[in-house]
Amino acid sequence: MYPEYLVAPMRQELVDAGFQELKTVEEVDTVIPSEGTVFVVVNSVCGCAAANARPAVRYAVENSKKPSKLVTVFAGMEKDAVDKAREYMLPYPPSSPAMALFKDGKLVHMIERHMIEGRPAQMIADNLIAAFDEYC
Repeated sequence: MYPEYLVAPMRQELVDAGFQELKTVEEVDTVIPSEGTVFVVVNSVCGCAAANARPAVRYAVENSKKPSKLVTVFAGMEKDAVDKAREYMLPYPPSSPAMALFKDGKLVHMIERHMIEGRPAQMIADNLIAAFDEYC
Protein backbone atom coordinates (compact mmCIF):
# COMPACT_ATOMS: atom_id res chain seq x y z
CA MET A 1 0.00 0.00 0.00
CA TYR A 2 1.00 3.57 -0.64
CA PRO A 3 0.98 6.23 2.07
CA GLU A 4 -2.42 7.93 2.14
CA TYR A 5 -0.87 11.40 1.92
CA LEU A 6 0.59 10.36 -1.45
CA VAL A 7 -2.65 9.15 -3.01
CA ALA A 8 -5.02 11.69 -1.42
CA PRO A 9 -4.65 14.29 -4.22
CA MET A 10 -5.12 11.56 -6.85
CA ARG A 11 -8.28 10.34 -5.13
CA GLN A 12 -9.56 13.89 -4.75
CA GLU A 13 -9.16 14.61 -8.45
CA LEU A 14 -11.89 12.07 -9.24
CA VAL A 15 -14.02 12.88 -6.20
CA ASP A 16 -14.04 16.52 -7.32
CA ALA A 17 -15.30 15.30 -10.71
CA GLY A 18 -18.28 13.59 -9.04
CA PHE A 19 -16.94 10.10 -8.38
CA GLN A 20 -17.78 8.06 -5.30
CA GLU A 21 -14.92 6.04 -3.84
CA LEU A 22 -15.62 2.37 -3.24
CA LYS A 23 -13.39 1.08 -0.47
CA THR A 24 -15.05 -2.20 0.53
CA VAL A 25 -16.17 -5.37 -1.19
CA GLU A 26 -19.70 -4.67 0.01
CA GLU A 27 -19.74 -1.24 -1.64
CA VAL A 28 -18.49 -2.73 -4.92
CA ASP A 29 -21.08 -5.52 -4.78
CA THR A 30 -23.85 -3.01 -4.15
CA VAL A 31 -22.97 -0.51 -6.87
CA ILE A 32 -21.59 -2.33 -9.90
CA PRO A 33 -24.41 -4.83 -10.46
CA SER A 34 -27.12 -2.19 -9.95
CA GLU A 35 -29.59 -0.99 -12.58
CA GLY A 36 -28.59 1.77 -14.91
CA THR A 37 -25.10 2.66 -16.05
CA VAL A 38 -22.08 2.54 -13.75
CA PHE A 39 -18.69 3.89 -14.79
CA VAL A 40 -15.81 2.44 -12.77
CA VAL A 41 -12.31 3.92 -12.83
CA VAL A 42 -9.45 1.89 -11.38
CA ASN A 43 -7.28 4.80 -10.28
CA SER A 44 -3.51 4.52 -9.98
CA VAL A 45 -0.36 6.40 -8.95
CA CYS A 46 1.32 5.78 -12.31
CA GLY A 47 2.21 8.53 -14.73
CA CYS A 48 -0.30 7.48 -17.36
CA ALA A 49 -3.09 7.85 -14.80
CA ALA A 50 -1.98 11.40 -14.05
CA ALA A 51 -1.26 12.50 -17.62
CA ASN A 52 -3.88 10.56 -19.56
CA ALA A 53 -6.52 8.66 -17.59
CA ARG A 54 -7.76 11.14 -14.98
CA PRO A 55 -7.77 14.13 -17.39
CA ALA A 56 -9.68 12.03 -19.96
CA VAL A 57 -12.21 10.89 -17.39
CA ARG A 58 -12.79 14.42 -16.09
CA TYR A 59 -13.28 15.77 -19.60
CA ALA A 60 -15.65 12.97 -20.62
CA VAL A 61 -17.96 13.28 -17.61
CA GLU A 62 -18.10 17.07 -17.99
CA ASN A 63 -18.76 17.08 -21.73
CA SER A 64 -21.16 14.26 -22.52
CA LYS A 65 -24.03 12.19 -21.29
CA LYS A 66 -23.14 10.80 -17.89
CA PRO A 67 -23.53 7.31 -16.54
CA SER A 68 -26.01 6.96 -13.66
CA LYS A 69 -23.16 6.34 -11.23
CA LEU A 70 -19.51 7.37 -11.27
CA VAL A 71 -17.31 5.29 -8.97
CA THR A 72 -13.64 4.61 -8.41
CA VAL A 73 -11.37 2.13 -6.68
CA PHE A 74 -7.68 2.76 -6.07
CA ALA A 75 -5.11 0.15 -7.11
CA GLY A 76 -2.51 -0.43 -4.43
CA MET A 77 -4.77 0.74 -1.63
CA GLU A 78 -8.06 -1.04 -0.86
CA LYS A 79 -6.97 -4.40 -2.26
CA ASP A 80 -10.16 -6.34 -1.55
CA ALA A 81 -12.39 -3.71 -3.16
CA VAL A 82 -10.11 -3.46 -6.20
CA ASP A 83 -9.98 -7.24 -6.57
CA LYS A 84 -13.78 -7.42 -6.39
CA ALA A 85 -14.20 -4.68 -9.00
CA ARG A 86 -11.77 -6.54 -11.26
CA GLU A 87 -13.88 -9.70 -10.94
CA TYR A 88 -16.72 -7.78 -12.59
CA MET A 89 -14.31 -6.78 -15.38
CA LEU A 90 -13.45 -10.35 -16.36
CA PRO A 91 -12.39 -11.68 -18.85
CA TYR A 92 -10.12 -8.62 -19.01
CA PRO A 93 -6.92 -9.09 -17.01
CA PRO A 94 -6.20 -6.79 -14.07
CA SER A 95 -4.77 -3.46 -15.13
CA SER A 96 -4.42 -0.03 -13.66
CA PRO A 97 -5.42 2.45 -14.57
CA ALA A 98 -8.49 1.00 -16.23
CA MET A 99 -12.03 2.12 -16.99
CA ALA A 100 -15.16 0.01 -17.26
CA LEU A 101 -18.73 0.90 -18.17
CA PHE A 102 -21.52 -1.35 -16.97
CA LYS A 103 -25.15 -1.28 -18.00
CA ASP A 104 -27.60 -3.09 -15.73
CA GLY A 105 -24.67 -5.00 -14.22
CA LYS A 106 -23.23 -6.12 -17.57
CA LEU A 107 -19.81 -4.95 -18.77
CA VAL A 108 -20.38 -3.07 -22.04
CA HIS A 109 -17.14 -1.08 -22.54
CA MET A 110 -13.60 -1.51 -21.24
CA ILE A 111 -10.44 0.57 -21.51
CA GLU A 112 -7.30 -1.18 -20.30
CA ARG A 113 -3.95 0.32 -19.39
CA HIS A 114 -2.43 -0.52 -22.79
CA MET A 115 -5.17 1.63 -24.35
CA ILE A 116 -4.23 4.54 -22.05
CA GLU A 117 -0.43 4.53 -22.12
CA GLY A 118 0.99 6.82 -24.77
CA ARG A 119 -2.39 8.08 -25.95
CA PRO A 120 -3.51 11.67 -25.56
CA ALA A 121 -6.14 12.33 -22.92
CA GLN A 122 -8.48 13.75 -25.59
CA MET A 123 -8.37 10.51 -27.58
CA ILE A 124 -9.31 8.53 -24.47
CA ALA A 125 -12.04 11.06 -23.62
CA ASP A 126 -13.48 10.75 -27.14
CA ASN A 127 -13.61 6.97 -26.70
CA LEU A 128 -15.46 7.39 -23.40
CA ILE A 129 -17.86 9.97 -24.80
CA ALA A 130 -18.78 7.61 -27.65
CA ALA A 131 -19.44 4.81 -25.14
CA PHE A 132 -21.51 7.13 -22.91
CA ASP A 133 -23.53 8.26 -25.94
CA GLU A 134 -24.21 4.66 -26.88
CA TYR A 135 -25.05 3.20 -23.47
CA CYS A 136 -26.19 6.05 -21.19
